[in-house]
Amino acid sequence: MPRESQARRRARADLIRERLRLTYPDARCELNYSSPLELLVATILSAQCSDKQVNRLTADLFQKYRSAQDYAAAPRAELEDDLRRIGLFRNKARSLRGCCRRLVEEHGGQVPDALGTLTQLDGVGRKTANVVLGNAFGRNEGVVVDTHVARLTRRLALSRATQPERIERDLMALLPQEEWTLWSHRLIAHGRQRCPARKPDCAGCELRTWCPTGQAQGDR
Repeated sequence: MPRESQARRRARADLIRERLRLTYPDARCELNYSSPLELLVATILSAQCSDKQVNRLTADLFQKYRSAQDYAAAPRAELEDDLRRIGLFRNKARSLRGCCRRLVEEHGGQVPDALGTLTQLDGVGRKTANVVLGNAFGRNEGVVVDTHVARLTRRLALSRATQPERIERDLMALLPQEEWTLWSHRLIAHGRQRCPARKPDCAGCELRTWCPTGQAQGDR
């Protein structure tokens, strides 16, 4: 693709954003939760694990552990056993216990609504913090960059970066802040339904007009 000015890339991003809005008007966070703590826990558990797997697990987990204190006080072996159905359960149990201990000791058991504070918790990186802030608190502090968002952002030539932090900065410069959370939900939906990694449906893609990669593939 010829080098594109930032102004032209922003205009193309606006067209993509509008088409995503029309195509996926009901896109939302796929993790089940009823409180900021539940979303925080579910997001920590979702690392290298599908949302469906996490939702099946948390249906029982959230009945047993109802507060940060419950996780913090849980015996390590018991919490590990409760998480055994998902991958990396030992590491995730350790992160949950450490995270919730800090919530109890430093935040009265409540999930903070500030990016810098959230990322100081065990098991919470920028992506997890953005998920919690955007969905539980309605605060657009950043763009969630998961594997779908990273892959489609490069495929759409909206960023040449490979690191999530760089991709996020590029997207933040292209998109209106009030759309940051919804952009991720809609792009994830598109990645799952129309543009999977192995066999993207370029011919039927709603974004094909503005996708250099899709045009190239579809015109062969």
